[in-house]
Amino acid sequence: MTQIKIQNLSFGYANSNVLENISFEIKNRDFIAIIGPNGGGKTTLLKLILGLISPYSGSIDVFGMTPSQASQKLGYVPQDININLGFPIRVIEVVLMGLLDKKNIFFDYSKKETQKALEALKKVGMEDFANRKINTLSGGQRQKVFIARALCANPQVLILDEPTSSIDAHGEQEVYEILKELNKEITIVVVSHGISLLLDFAKKIFFINRTLLLHDTPSMSKAHLVKSMGIKDNHLCEVDILNYLSKARKNV
Repeated sequence: MTQIKIQNLSFGYANSNVLENISFEIKNRDFIAIIGPNGGGKTTLLKLILGLISPYSGSIDVFGMTPSQASQKLGYVPQDININLGFPIRVIEVVLMGLLDKKNIFFDYSKKETQKALEALKKVGMEDFANRKINTLSGGQRQKVFIARALCANPQVLILDEPTSSIDAHGEQEVYEILKELNKEITIVVVSHGISLLLDFAKKIFFINRTLLLHDTPSMSKAHLVKSMGIKDNHLCEVDILNYLSKARKNV
């Protein structure tokens, strides 16, 4: 089933085009990796899907609705989470902030809502940290909590913008393993610069640099890229991958 359908989408700021004539479909349980150079339009595309901004041409259909109408079906983990780490807030309270149907500044949640938050924490392996203060966690642990917060409202599509940008390689691997497990039930859309790792998890790769080039894995597998790029030591440099894809885009 198609969950997100974008046709002939264009967007720009002032006199500068950021995205031009973008078209694609995202289906149920896809795992989409969005890659590309800085300034290529990746985060802008996410904002359009989420309904935070509007295109100046083209259409965005999310579950047969406009993005704003379908907001409760989308979970979002932004690149920068606005959490004051100096405030003594518990992990469970951070996750409960993800509930869309209730805004409670006094954290007076029902048992049912608390149970929902605990289930979200269990999905990311953080249920034992529910009563810990958020500022006592490592960067990787906090990122798992933020994913749980997005899961708390039971979205059908989870959208993440650079979810591993500030954590180490081990934490990055753990996050993608969690996303792989979640992908058994929901659709995953993730923007990342961790291209070589993404190749092990993504089902489709969108290369965005104002326009779109779509790759289906395993045609984007490490083995394929190593052979296509003429690499002899089996080491994939992410900068070289971007350059390779950029050249491929120009030849399409």
